[in-house]
Amino acid sequence: MDDHQTQDLVKELVHRLISAEPGGGGRDAGGALRFAHRLLSSRLAPAVLPDEHALAESIKRRLAASGRPDDALAFADLHSKLSARSRPASLWPLLYLLDSLSSHRRAAAAASCLPNLPTAAPPRTAAAAGGKPASRASGAPPGGVVLVSKDPDNIREIALREYTELVLDETEVSEAALVRDVLYACQGIDGRYVRFDKGSDAYDLPDAVRVPSATRTLVRKLCELGWLFRKVRGFISDNISRSPSNAATEVGTVAQAFCSALQEELSDYYKLLAVLESYSLNPIPTPGSDSGVSSNYLSLRRLAVWLAEPAVRMRLMAVLVDGCRGLRGGAMAGAIHGHAQHGDPTFQDFMGRLLQRVCSPLFEMVRSWVLEGELDDVFAEFFIVGQPVKAESLWREGYLIQSDMLPAFISPVLAQRILRTGKSINFLKVCCDDNGWADAATDAAAYVGTTTSRGGLGYGQIDALEALVVEAAKRIDRHLMDVIHKRYRFKDHCLAIKRYLLLGQGDFVQYLMDVVGPELSEPANRISSFHLAGLLETAIRASNAQYDDHDILDRIKVKMMDHGDGDRGWDVFSLEYDARVPLDTVFTASVMKMYLKIFNFLWRLKRVDHSLTGVWKTMKPNCIVSSPFYKEGTNIRSQFVSVLRKCQVLFNEMNHFVTNFQYYIMFEVLEVSWARFSEEMDSAKDLDDLLIAHEKYLTSIVEKSLLGERSQGILRNLFALFDIILQFRSHADRWFERIYELQLRGKGKSKPKSKEASSWVDGGRKAMIQLAGELFRKMGEDLDSIAKDYTSSLDAFISQLPMQQHVDLKFLLFRLDFTEYYSRVSYNK
Repeated sequence: MDDHQTQDLVKELVHRLISAEPGGGGRDAGGALRFAHRLLSSRLAPAVLPDEHALAESIKRRLAASGRPDDALAFADLHSKLSARSRPASLWPLLYLLDSLSSHRRAAAAASCLPNLPTAAPPRTAAAAGGKPASRASGAPPGGVVLVSKDPDNIREIALREYTELVLDETEVSEAALVRDVLYACQGIDGRYVRFDKGSDAYDLPDAVRVPSATRTLVRKLCELGWLFRKVRGFISDNISRSPSNAATEVGTVAQAFCSALQEELSDYYKLLAVLESYSLNPIPTPGSDSGVSSNYLSLRRLAVWLAEPAVRMRLMAVLVDGCRGLRGGAMAGAIHGHAQHGDPTFQDFMGRLLQRVCSPLFEMVRSWVLEGELDDVFAEFFIVGQPVKAESLWREGYLIQSDMLPAFISPVLAQRILRTGKSINFLKVCCDDNGWADAATDAAAYVGTTTSRGGLGYGQIDALEALVVEAAKRIDRHLMDVIHKRYRFKDHCLAIKRYLLLGQGDFVQYLMDVVGPELSEPANRISSFHLAGLLETAIRASNAQYDDHDILDRIKVKMMDHGDGDRGWDVFSLEYDARVPLDTVFTASVMKMYLKIFNFLWRLKRVDHSLTGVWKTMKPNCIVSSPFYKEGTNIRSQFVSVLRKCQVLFNEMNHFVTNFQYYIMFEVLEVSWARFSEEMDSAKDLDDLLIAHEKYLTSIVEKSLLGERSQGILRNLFALFDIILQFRSHADRWFERIYELQLRGKGKSKPKSKEASSWVDGGRKAMIQLAGELFRKMGEDLDSIAKDYTSSLDAFISQLPMQQHVDLKFLLFRLDFTEYYSRVSYNK
C-alpha cells in the first residue's frame, strides 16, 4: 500500500461502493477506508484455491444460466484478451474481487425486495375474525401496493426474539466475552472464564459458569487449538530455551532448524489472531437488532470457521512434535518425512516447506562429506560416525553407518556410496598423503551441474544428490585406484608375497632350504635370528631374487615364532613381509597371520620334499651296487637286496604322494587362485572391490589347501603323513650311515666313530657280516612298521578327500589314485 496511485484507486472504489448502497451516504467513509487498508495489508487469503480457469468458467455458466448469453460471450472474449497480455497468475485476484462484488450486490438487491414488517402483529377486525377479509389492514402501505412476504406475521422474527431471551436467561457470560477468552486460549493464555485444567489437560469452562451445553461444547472444540498450540510452543521452548551444555548433547542443528520452521509457521498464526482480535471488538448483533451494525463481528461460530484451517496445520505440527520428541539428526528428519506422504496438495506444500528447513543441515553434512571428506557433526546427528583408529584400520573401522540415524528418503545403497566416497577422500588424505581428490570432487560437481558451496542441495532433490554422489564416487575411486597401483605398486607387492611367502620362487626356496637346513635342525632356543637373517640374505643373492626391486627385498624378514623346550628350528622358522602404509589396509595383521599359516604349511611341505630328495641321494643306485654287501654270499646279499627293495618301494610311494600333492598345491591352488585374483584386481573399481578380491584369493588358498576350519580332521592325517616321511628320512640316514661305516671298515679305511660302531668291527669279517645281518633284519622290521603306519594314514587321508566340500579336492584324489590302486586295496580290506 505504499503506492499513492493504488491508495487513490482504493479510496475511489470505497466511495463508489458506499454511494451505491441505499442510504450509504450516512456511513463513515473514513472507517470503511481504514478497514479496506487493514484488510489489503494483511496476509489473509480466501479459503479457496486460486484456480483462474475454474473461476472464469463459473462466471460464464452463471451469466448463461441467468439468461445473459451475450454477456457470457463478451466476458469470455475479454478474459482471453487479458490472459494473452498478462501472466496467468495475475488475473485470478481481479476475477475473484469482481465476482465477490457482484455476489454482494445481488444479495443486497434480494434483501431490499423483502423489507422487515412491523414487529407487532396487526389487529384483526371483526370481519376478519368472522372469516371475511378486512378492507385494508391497518399499518399497510398506502397507495394500494400489496407487499409480498414469506412471513407476513413475522413469526420467524418473534421466535428468534423468544429464543434469544431464553438463551440470555440461561447464560451468565456474554458471547463476546467467550470469544475473547477463546482467543486468549488459542495463544496459550488463561482467560477470565476459559482456563487450562491440568487435571484434564485441556482448556474448559468451569462448571460454575452457566452456559448452554451447545455453547460449552463449541468452546471446548475451539480451545483444542490452544491445547495444540501449548504442545508446539512447549516443544520449541524445551529445545531452544535451555543451557548450551545440554543443547549440545540433546538438540542439534536439525532440531534447531525444526524449531525455527515451527516458529515461522506460528508467526503467521499470530498474525491471524491479531486480525481476529480486531474483529472481536465489534459488537455481536442479536436477532431483530438494527441492520446498521458492522458485519465484521466475531461470534463463536464465525470463529470456528476462521480457525478451521489453522487447526489443521496446528494439529499436524503437534503430531510432528510428538513423533520427534527424543529424536535428533537424521532420525528426526526421517520421522518428519514419514508424515509427508499425503495426497492433499495443501498438506504436501506445508510439509515440503517444513522439510526444506529441517533437512538443510543434514544435506549440508552430506555435501561436506562427499566433496571434502569432512565429518562436521558436532551433535552426532549424521548417519555416518567416525571413531579414532590406527591408519591401517581407517578404511575398515574408521567410519561406520548408524542405521538409526539414516532418514527414509536416503536408501541404504545411496548411504553406502556416500560412506565410501568420504572414506576414499580421508584414506587419500591420511594414508596416501595425496590431494588429487580435490580436483576430482570439483569436476564431479561441475559435471552434474551442482555447486560445491553451501545450500546447493536440499529436500526433494534426491535425484540430484544421488547423481552427485555417484559421479564423485566414480572419479575419486578412480583416482584412489591409480594411486594404489601406480604410486604404491600394489600388484608388485602382491606378487612378491606370492613368490617369497607362498614359496613361488623355486630357486630361492631350494637354496634357502639348503643353507638353513643344518641350522634349523638345532634346538630352537639355540638358533640366532640374526644368523638366519644373514642366511636369508645369502639365499637372495644366490638366486634370481637378487634382481628384484630393493624396496621389495628389504621388506622380507625372518620371524621366529614362540617355541617350547622341545621345538626345533624347523618348527619356529618363518618369513614375514613388511606391508607399510597404505598397503597395510589390505595386508592387515589378521591377513598376515593367515599368510603366516599358509607359509608354515608350504614350508613343511617343502621340507618333506627336501627330505625325500635327501633320501634319494643316499639311495643312489651306483652307491648301492658298489656296496661290498651286494657282492657277498647269497644269504647276506638276499637280505641286503630285500631291505633295499622295501626301502625303494616305500620311497617311491612317498615320493608319488608328495610330488602330486605339491603339484596340486603349487599349480591347482596357488597359480589358479593368483590368476583369478589378478583379473579381479585389474577390474576393481574401488578399494572395497580390491579388498573383496584379495579376501576371496586368500580364502580360496586356505580352503583348497585343507587349512580351513572344516578340514581340520583331514589336515591332521596329512601332517601325520608328513611326520612319517620325516621319520623315514631320519631312519634312512641312520641306516645308510651304519651301512657305509661297515662298508668302509670292510675296506679298512674307517675308524669307528662310537662304541657301538667299534663293537661291530671287533671280531673280524665273520662278526661284521653277522652284525650286518642283524642290521638288515632290524631295518626290515622298521621299514615294515613305517610302511604300515604310512599306508594306514594314507588310506585315512584318501578316504576323507571325497567328503571335502571344495570341488578341486576331487582332482587331487584323481591324481593320487589315478590307477585306482588304493581304491582296490581299500576294497579288499
